[in-house]
Amino acid sequence: MFKKFTNFCVALVQKYLPDAFLFAIFLTFITFILGIVMTKQTPLAMVVHWGEGAWSLLAFSMQMALVLVTGHTLASSKPLRVLLKKIASIANTPTQAILTVSFVSAIACWINWGFGLVIGALLAKELARRVDKVDYRLLIASAYSGFLVWHGGISASIPLTLATATNDLAAMTDGAVTEIIPTGQTIFSPLNLIISAIIIFSLPFINRAMHPEAASTVTVDKNLLKEEEELPYFSDNTTPADKIENSKIVSYLLFAMGFAYMVYYFATKGFDLNLNIVNFIFLMFAILFHGTPRRFLHAFAEAVKGARRVSSFNSPSMRELWV
Repeated sequence: MFKKFTNFCVALVQKYLPDAFLFAIFLTFITFILGIVMTKQTPLAMVVHWGEGAWSLLAFSMQMALVLVTGHTLASSKPLRVLLKKIASIANTPTQAILTVSFVSAIACWINWGFGLVIGALLAKELARRVDKVDYRLLIASAYSGFLVWHGGISASIPLTLATATNDLAAMTDGAVTEIIPTGQTIFSPLNLIISAIIIFSLPFINRAMHPEAASTVTVDKNLLKEEEELPYFSDNTTPADKIENSKIVSYLLFAMGFAYMVYYFATKGFDLNLNIVNFIFLMFAILFHGTPRRFLHAFAEAVKGARRVSSFNSPSMRELWV
């Protein structure tokens, strides 16, 4: 019965779920109408509010893009890839594979949603190489299911924006939002932590219950899951520019400066998280884990490409590709 309901939901989503951009358009229309009805604004006034207010989101948009890009860059580093291989080696059956990728993805997304999306995908790929007879569709879905907890985690956009001294919500509401709300009242409130914990620990078992019978299982050709070649730490070229780009010392010195600032920040402001410090932390550790500027820049460039792919993930063509 449960699997029939799941199949019905999958068919429903494939047929009727439009691209995410359409949701933004529909919400714009709804806000436009509610503004006229609830606040007695004229249609022209609402158009002016919309046109002039949209660009106040530019700084916030860049912050959110960096959440994804810095998280992606850190997740693709060699130390974390080695860790994921060790985690994947624990799973030997389809059940263990689904449970593992669901739990790790949820934890990673709670830490940073950009980081979690990549960690989940890399772990799912590693598990698909190692575990036979696991349904690849469900494995990929489980890898992204951890995204359910991202807005209760430490990269949650609204709580971190409200905790930022010059938050964009104040600009968008003509100064109506004037009080900084610390993360202790939002992300780290007991209620939010309990809800997040319930989702994180129950999600793996919900995903496991959706695994199809052997006859309906769709597997993947493991030859298609070859590991990507890693960039060498040192180039064959011997020019001064190459030596600088491949120097670990440069990365370590930069991380040392960043780490000193992190210590200063938390020592003077306490555990006061906001979008800027979260992005800064992930950026610094990405620089450290990649070892050299060249490897970091390569991973950062790939992360920027990945940001474009993630933004297109909800399109019909992408859904058809995964399903």
